[in-house]
Amino acid sequence: MKTVIPAQSANAQTARTRADAPERDYASASVPRHLVRGAVGFGLIAGSIALTTVVGPVALLVTPLALIAFRGCPTCWLVGLAQTISRGRLHRQCVDGVCTLTQTPTTTKVTNPPSAQTSRPVPGHRNS
Repeated sequence: MKTVIPAQSANAQTARTRADAPERDYASASVPRHLVRGAVGFGLIAGSIALTTVVGPVALLVTPLALIAFRGCPTCWLVGLAQTISRGRLHRQCVDGVCTLTQTPTTTKVTNPPSAQTSRPVPGHRNS
């Protein structure tokens, strides 16, 4: 007797693969720090292209430094900028292979009204 195992649909397998894949994080600690990294990266690319007329193709050797500043490519930098801006504001939740992006609920701090101070004797202190 042969046992037949039904094949999973391509959508279910893809959804499971996406859910199991580690999430990439290109965000920086702060938006100004991320913008500085972008300025350095774009500056190095623009400088290497502009210097090719003066120095020649040797100037293009600076371009890998821009990729280090971008942590990949310019698109990776843009994704990191979006992650840095939305950090703490958006939350991704995946259930049964379906991922949704929702706003993180904000907690408001409830302050209690000041209570009436009652005088109590302090141990070891002489009350006058």
